[in-house]
Amino acid sequence: MTLDQRDTQRMALLKLKQKAQVTIPADLRRQFNLEEGDYLEAEATENGILLKPVSVVERPQTWQEKRAAMGPVQDLNPESDLTPREKEEQIAEWVKKARRDHAARRP
Repeated sequence: MTLDQRDTQRMALLKLKQKAQVTIPADLRRQFNLEEGDYLEAEATENGILLKPVSVVERPQTWQEKRAAMGPVQDLNPESDLTPREKEEQIAEWVKKARRDHAARRP
């Protein structure tokens, strides 16, 4: 690793404050597009604590949006034995699987 690479990858020193609060330096907040109220996931690693930005979605709002989006969708398989609720749950499982697969591909 060259000196220039070490300089761009330098670590920020954070101080644990009252009520276990830390302030993330402005350059890192800009780099990761973090704003007040955003969520970070904390993970214990071999080398310490890893903070990762995450998106949190409120479930009731998400279900309303999914139902609205599915309103104009027509089932082209009339022989299905599934109830509309079961179909929604099946779609939700497909979405969850797609999200897990996407997350597994992230570096």
